[in-house]
Amino acid sequence: MVAKGKIVWVSGPAVKADGMSTAKMYETVEVGESKLIGEVIRLTGDIAFIQVYESTSGLRPGEPVVGTGQPLSVLLGPGIIGKIYDGIQRPLDEIASKSGAFIGRGVITTPVDFKKKYKFKPSVKKGDEIGPGSILGTVEETPLLTHSILVPPNHPGATKLTDVASEGDYNIDHIVATAEKSGEKIQLKMYHKWPVRKPRPYGERYDPTVPLVTGQRIIDTYFPIAKGGTGAIPGGFGTGKTVTLHQIAKWADSKVVVYIGCGERGNEMTEVLVEFPHLIDPRSGRPLMERTVLVANTSNMPVAAREASIYTGATLAEYYRDMGFDVVLVADSTSRWAEALREMSGRLEEMPAEEGYPSYLASRLAEFYERAGRVKALGSPNRSGSVTLIGAVSPSGADFTEPVTTHTIRFIKTFWALDTRLAYSRHYPSINWMQSYSGYLEDVSKWWKENVTGEWFDLRQESYQLLQKEDTLKEIVRLLGPEALPDEEKLVLELARMIKIGILQQNSFDKVDTYCSPQKQVKMVKLMLKFYKEAQKALKVGTPLADIRAMPIIPSLLKAKFEIPEEQLGKLDDLDRQIDEQFHKQAEAPPMQRSA
Repeated sequence: MVAKGKIVWVSGPAVKADGMSTAKMYETVEVGESKLIGEVIRLTGDIAFIQVYESTSGLRPGEPVVGTGQPLSVLLGPGIIGKIYDGIQRPLDEIASKSGAFIGRGVITTPVDFKKKYKFKPSVKKGDEIGPGSILGTVEETPLLTHSILVPPNHPGATKLTDVASEGDYNIDHIVATAEKSGEKIQLKMYHKWPVRKPRPYGERYDPTVPLVTGQRIIDTYFPIAKGGTGAIPGGFGTGKTVTLHQIAKWADSKVVVYIGCGERGNEMTEVLVEFPHLIDPRSGRPLMERTVLVANTSNMPVAAREASIYTGATLAEYYRDMGFDVVLVADSTSRWAEALREMSGRLEEMPAEEGYPSYLASRLAEFYERAGRVKALGSPNRSGSVTLIGAVSPSGADFTEPVTTHTIRFIKTFWALDTRLAYSRHYPSINWMQSYSGYLEDVSKWWKENVTGEWFDLRQESYQLLQKEDTLKEIVRLLGPEALPDEEKLVLELARMIKIGILQQNSFDKVDTYCSPQKQVKMVKLMLKFYKEAQKALKVGTPLADIRAMPIIPSLLKAKFEIPEEQLGKLDDLDRQIDEQFHKQAEAPPMQRSA
């Protein structure tokens, strides 16, 4: 029975309607004469509290509210890749063509083009048995992506196919297969719908043992994230969150990227919308948009849609995961999403918790990050996919003790803390190596051992210990000055400086340095440590520290990241030989010449 009520109260995006006793929780409703899209978020007797995803200006008590009987859902099928959606899966280009530069109210659009035809290649035949998640066939969605047509996860168990469309060009509304169960026919099209707040089911969850290689040295070598893992990147204004997330989206070894601009400033989101369509996928040379979906929800858009955008993006990511793809979902930023929760909670007069956020902030964050994972997909053929969730957090005043950051830390395993001091000293990415951590180090070390080198874990530990030691020594230097330290400890400071400049700093706008392969990362760290060990030996036999600091190999090591491209990694072996030669030369020099 369809719920039909009337508006009795309006407060910003929150609306109260009477006569809604037949409405269901999280049901989508049409609000007012303009049929604005809304969602039921609380039911009290006949009264329904609704959050409206469009501007409520002009709404008045007495206008009708009509239920749809369906929860807020997204359409899943070919045509999603390359689109730019708002928070409830309306394409922004279609809205613009219908209402101009400013989003009009009550604009009805279709998420994908129903008229466009795709070449369908069936993977099953008449008489085959199918179940939830089975692949019926494939279509080429973009030159970079072959889209699998999936049986919906809510399909009623194992059924037999009575008809399958032959290979040919069809639009997505065409019935590509018909199944039968207990005499009842079930028609299957190229698309299906799925509620955004309900995680899509899967067969089995795997341990996160494969790293998501991003090509960013400080991430891959020191604080790696696994495929299907969770990460957060908190930082104050101007610390480079967006550029770091762009780098991850561009270079990560994933097949699909879902980028959610959640409540960001309009000019920042415009930059993403302008830049992304022009970015080139480094592996194929094709436009990056051919494997990207953008969900854009700026800070001046209706606040309720900001809350929905996170779930919309997660559902799209899970859909491509079910095809067997590795998906990276980037949410920028979850702080703005939490602010939307806070505003809606205030409108509903709920009891506030810390800093005015609702008491359910932690559980909502947990629900979101729980949707990450590397899984075995439902149905046949066997395939595995992953969703890696990376959320940016924008704590006001770069205060990591505020509620969104502290609750996020509870549910993620990789924490990349951006530091305003590093950013203002032009050290990018401004990830603070003393505050950041990764819970995947042990899990991914086996992959590094099998695919790159067995030394990775030890090299990482050794170089990181030098950075930790330098952090301790800095306190003594601040109090007593560098002259108070013996030469061995001054050498630690020198080596830490070299690691910071040569490895931790990375220029995303430099053609060579923008991406660094795991092989190059390991060789660079190894060279730094070799130099340190040789320098220690030289100090022990009386070589002055000033002579070591003046060695010509140091500038070569620092510039290797810019000067040695991926296809010329043999040049790093040349640097290895130069270290041996220069220290050998230093050792053979007479004592007088050495100190000169």
